[in-house]
Amino acid sequence: MGRKGSLTGAAGRRDAPDPRLQDVADFVEDRVMVVDTEYRVRFANRAMREGCAEDAPFLGERCYEVFQGRKAPCSPPLWRCPLARVRESGEPATIVFTRPSAQPGAAADGYVKIVLYPLRDGTGEVTAIAEVRRDVTAERELEKQILRRYHHLHALSRISTATSGLWDLDAILNIALDTVLEIVDATTGGILLLDEQGQRLSYRVYRGLSATYVEQMQMKLGEGVAGRVAATGEPIVLEDVSMDPRAARLDLVSTEGLKGFVSVPLKAKDTVLGVMNVGSRMSGQFSGEDMYLLNSIGCQLGTALEQARLYERLDRARDRYRSLLRHALKAQEEERKRIARELHDETSQAITSLTLNIQAAIATAEARGIEDRELMDRLERVQAVATHSGNEIVRLMKELRPTLLDELGLAAAINRYARDNLESLGTSVAADFKGVEKRLPPEVEVTLFRIAQGAIGNIMEHAEARNVSIGLDCDETRCVLGIRDDGRGFDVKKLTRVDSSGRGAGLFTMKERAKLVGGACKVESRRGKGTRMTVTVPLKGAMPDAEDDGIDSG
Repeated sequence: MGRKGSLTGAAGRRDAPDPRLQDVADFVEDRVMVVDTEYRVRFANRAMREGCAEDAPFLGERCYEVFQGRKAPCSPPLWRCPLARVRESGEPATIVFTRPSAQPGAAADGYVKIVLYPLRDGTGEVTAIAEVRRDVTAERELEKQILRRYHHLHALSRISTATSGLWDLDAILNIALDTVLEIVDATTGGILLLDEQGQRLSYRVYRGLSATYVEQMQMKLGEGVAGRVAATGEPIVLEDVSMDPRAARLDLVSTEGLKGFVSVPLKAKDTVLGVMNVGSRMSGQFSGEDMYLLNSIGCQLGTALEQARLYERLDRARDRYRSLLRHALKAQEEERKRIARELHDETSQAITSLTLNIQAAIATAEARGIEDRELMDRLERVQAVATHSGNEIVRLMKELRPTLLDELGLAAAINRYARDNLESLGTSVAADFKGVEKRLPPEVEVTLFRIAQGAIGNIMEHAEARNVSIGLDCDETRCVLGIRDDGRGFDVKKLTRVDSSGRGAGLFTMKERAKLVGGACKVESRRGKGTRMTVTVPLKGAMPDAEDDGIDSG
């Protein structure tokens, strides 16, 4: 055991290095030194020594004289020496301070991190402090860049959240402008939009600007700062707009007191739709970073602006469509009434006269004893055809404009129409009408009757139903029409448009008729489970359109 231990010890003495503390410390890139409790430098590595003049005394000198050029330790109001704090507390400390520039009066050119650690003797008393200094300028700049990018992304997210889902252009612009001013800590700004010809800019929303400035500050494309931005699609940041020759109406700019200024385009797919201006009454408030951020927001806002304009166009197109449809349906009703009137006054009368004359001719022939059987058979066939034609004319007149609708009202017209057309097919009809003692507005009566007519026509053609129930419930505010059958049913979700064969046109027309009077039409159906249609129409004011997933909903 002893021999083995001696060998091991010999080997350990032979292989172990004999480093010196100075050599190890000189290898470290950070600046390292040891200062005693009297502030005298007892140890310093090469990096620390290189930071001082070659002929300057170092070891044994006081640290504040060597490094700070002071005659006493640092103290308030500048700052309190951290060495004293570590010596008194006996706890390590870490501080970061700005490194002063070599040029007097210039801003600091970096950051230094100092870590101080107490060194103790055998009794535990602090006898010196080890100090490590590291240049952390790069790390601080990286932190600033990361923080700046975070703020940029957060700002873009706020703008996106504020404008997403909005269709109203003014709401989008107001929210966006308020958010932008908050982000860049400004109180003055506005958004200018190009006119439809894309040749002139004018303010749509603004903050902190006078009405006179907004009214008179309208620019042609290429005129002034905003006009240049709109023409080139490139942002501009100015230290003092009141001194810049590119600015339009410098008199108005000076009156407003504008100095710091940034203008960015609102672009969508490389098309400039407007310009966003942000101003300040202090020179040089906005930096290139601010311009970069606002330019990014401008691109995002341009896309939202384009979408809002598309929604506006869609709304106008929808309004035009409904207006045209309303006129078309009104013209259709007028034409139905005209045709029904002409059929009643002319065609029906002529056929009735023809039928009576044929009947008279048959009676005359029988009275005179004419026994020509072939002639009598032909006369009877002609009479039957004339009678049938007269009945068809009456049916067509009821289809075009039922007299009951004009004379007795909606409930009687729907009831008669349903029974005349369904009971003849063997379909049982049950009707329940409430609150229909008073006549409804003509537009409402015609709308509900035509919808009922369309629903009954679909039942006759497709449903193969045995039972149909019809309900009409009206009060002072609305009328609800319900029609239900126990027929074949269909998959409502598959019927999303009118196909080339015309399938779906009936349901589409019923829904549009209801919408034109501010109502809603809902259809629920399943294969083998029948169909239920519910139409709700307001009697005072207008209801908002019900949510519509296609031609039908259910």
